[in-house]
Amino acid sequence: MYGIVHSRESFGTVDGPGVRYVLFLGGCPLRCLYCHNPDTWTGEGCERVEAEEIIREYKKNKAFYRNGGITVTGGEPLLQLDFLIELFALAKKEGIHTCIDTSGAVFDRDNRVQTEKLERLLGFTDLIMLDIKHIDGEKHKILTGKGNENILEFARFLDARGKDVWIRHVVVEGYTDDENDLFALGEFIGELKTVKALDVLPYHTLGVAKYDTLGINYPLRDTPSCSKEKAAWARGKIMDGLAKKRKNK
Repeated sequence: MYGIVHSRESFGTVDGPGVRYVLFLGGCPLRCLYCHNPDTWTGEGCERVEAEEIIREYKKNKAFYRNGGITVTGGEPLLQLDFLIELFALAKKEGIHTCIDTSGAVFDRDNRVQTEKLERLLGFTDLIMLDIKHIDGEKHKILTGKGNENILEFARFLDARGKDVWIRHVVVEGYTDDENDLFALGEFIGELKTVKALDVLPYHTLGVAKYDTLGINYPLRDTPSCSKEKAAWARGKIMDGLAKKRKNK
């Protein structure tokens, strides 16, 4: 089984617990205005890599990953379910912690073939890092090009199966920093029982140079970076909504 791989990082420190081997897969259905990996949108320029090769690479530096593991991100990793199943099945045989960083945008609860594959994959997956771009469906379309219904359904799907989840949310001025939206996001998260962490990340402009190199227009060129203080404030609003939901349960 081959994966369509854009790139690999041998020493990831922000992609799950511990130091991790991070695999970036090609292909993504979203076009987030702030995406800093536009070169992963398609499979162009990617390589075909066997699951066994990834495990061999990991084992070469196994000592570095003692408290970490393998994280697969993208692009959108759930576009390559068969590859993920094989890779993570091999990883679990080696006792390797496994994590998927996903938007959940390709989830379709009515697609029986997909949900059966997801059920199998979750059996080999220790952690899901779920990016919730926006809680409001229409604003989500403006931000990413698609609605968020499938993403929220995927969060519920994971919760119903008791799968550990870390929620990620990026704070972008004028797009994802509305106080009411942040509170509503917290209320949604408060419905979920298996959320283990909430990462609220400040928007940055580090990807602008990559857009210029690729000759792609960067739509948020005039949007300032978010401060750590603003991100902390946003996290507080989300936590307020979460606390209210859980208090009223």
